[in-house]
Amino acid sequence: ETQQIPTEEVQLEVYLSNGQRLNVSILTSDQTEDLLESVASKLDLPDELVGYFSLFLVQERGDGGCTYVRKLQEFELPYVSITSLHSPDYRIVLRKSYWDMAYDGDVMDDRVGLNLLYVQTMADVERGWILANKEQHKQLKSLQEKGSKKEFICLAQTLKYYGYIKFDPCITDFPEKGCHVLVGAGNNELNFHVKLPSEQIKEGSFKVTRMRCWRVTSSQVPVTNGTPNPSSSTKCEVKLELAFEYLMSKDRLQWVTITSQQAIMMSICLQSMVDELMQMQRKRLNGSIQDSESQQAVKSPPLLDSPDPSREQVVKLSTKLSSVSLRGLSSSNSTSDISGNEFHGNYAFEGIGDDDL
Repeated sequence: ETQQIPTEEVQLEVYLSNGQRLNVSILTSDQTEDLLESVASKLDLPDELVGYFSLFLVQERGDGGCTYVRKLQEFELPYVSITSLHSPDYRIVLRKSYWDMAYDGDVMDDRVGLNLLYVQTMADVERGWILANKEQHKQLKSLQEKGSKKEFICLAQTLKYYGYIKFDPCITDFPEKGCHVLVGAGNNELNFHVKLPSEQIKEGSFKVTRMRCWRVTSSQVPVTNGTPNPSSSTKCEVKLELAFEYLMSKDRLQWVTITSQQAIMMSICLQSMVDELMQMQRKRLNGSIQDSESQQAVKSPPLLDSPDPSREQVVKLSTKLSSVSLRGLSSSNSTSDISGNEFHGNYAFEGIGDDDL
């Protein structure tokens, strides 16, 4: 209504991770789940695998890279979202929506699912999201030339940052204010490559299981264009920040802030990680009650906002916070600060042991 767009049939472009374009016929009033189902139908992706994938709003950059802006939410109208941006740099991309690589097996059992996972993995290797040394690159190229898609994915699964989403360079206040950082989300953590004021590079991870809560905030920051009278030409831009409260060591919580235009996407990643952990734990609890039901649950897709109403949905994080609490755990491989080469650790949801996570 706001955009004054009439309901009519249109062609919308949706891309795969390798740049392949699909033209999908939808209504301007179709929601995200409708578009996802149309894309799946176009690809011949089985209904039971639709929930393993999501649609993302991505901005193409001039250097050939891309920025994942956010995941399209179920309430959105993708046609309105993409056309209202009035820029050819934005596109809608299909990508897997889960974090645990154990689900890869379900996807790879299907020909279309295997192809989708294969082109995504290739793209992540090419853009440097998945790290590989010379020998590993050589092995991957050999498997690619042979058309050994499953073997290619299985090798990629052993490499660093497989399944991660990488974000554009941004700023953090940890361990010091104003540090430049490269953030990656995956493996139930936010991975940091921090450049300290001393030019030293530190790497470490913040486990989602040690985060008590997080928030996204926005503020208006004045920007001048350099004219002599800035008061008459001052414009404002929106500054986004993601802040999370983290259990640094036993009984010590600390807020860590990331200033990034992708703060919303980071928050979406964190929530989906927590929801997936919750879902896995609930399956284990169900399995302890009735083993036969557990076998069926393992095959259910990890996606929480599933387009199929017959699939079980997980309660949103906001209603689960009361059941999540911190309990300090000492860990032999954790550090209380960033003085070492890494910072990491593990803590548990109440009632879930470290081994379970």
